Amino acid sequence: MARIEQTFRSLRDKGEKALIAFVTAGDPSLDDLPYILDALSEGGADIIEVGLPYSDPIADGPVIQSASQRALDRGLKIGDVLKVLRDFEGPPCIIMGYMNTILARGLDRFALEAFDSGVSGMIVCDLTPESATEYLVAARHRGLDTVFLVAPTSTDARLDVVSEVSSGFIYAVSRTGVTGQSQSDSDDLGLIERVRSRSQLPVCVGFGIDSPSRVAQVCQTADGAIVGSLLVSLIHETWQGGKGRATLVQAVRDLKSATKCTEK
Repeated sequence: MARIEQTFRSLRDKGEKALIAFVTAGDPSLDDLPYILDALSEGGADIIEVGLPYSDPIADGPVIQSASQRALDRGLKIGDVLKVLRDFEGPPCIIMGYMNTILARGLDRFALEAFDSGVSGMIVCDLTPESATEYLVAARHRGLDTVFLVAPTSTDARLDVVSEVSSGFIYAVSRTGVTGQSQSDSDDLGLIERVRSRSQLPVCVGFGIDSPSRVAQVCQTADGAIVGSLLVSLIHETWQGGKGRATLVQAVRDLKSATKCTEK
């Protein structure tokens, strides 16, 4: 059984939902990444998304854009990120990035390197399911899940295609826009119901999930909450070479606790 599938099954058995934590690789530095991953794991993150910095991150808001730019300015190399992930022994990791980064290394090579690093799956923000055939062949050959995104504006036809080709889980964008924009009154429920009528995969909600209360709200209906900008900002402001580790661990614990406020 794939690790992501196993994670969701275990959570269901415990009556919990998933906390998926996002971190930008290379911010504040690549040397810090292993310790940040360990802190996210200690805090209780069930799955960790590792963002690969990219020069034109169209889906990301200012917090993650700035983190990505800082990492790129330090000369971050994708191959070095994958080497760091190889030594991580915590929860499943998902790479999140953009197609040009993958194409620059070659589909087969990237999939092999991701597999060798122990990565469980990938989210490619600008990859549409209609143009994903070659990519999916490479990813599936290495046993990597591919998580596609859907939004409230997604047509029924698009939801049908995403439900057919996704694996691991489906990423439900809570509203139109970019990451990091808080919104308390979103269309989570309607989108989740539309996806669930088409797929048996878990549905997790991201974009603008910025507090334990918002996590609890999302987890009343979704199978998990994805938290990105909140954690990236906290790391930037408090990490300071590990001095802020306890702050990060506690923040993740608070977010994880909110996933348990659901009916079994």
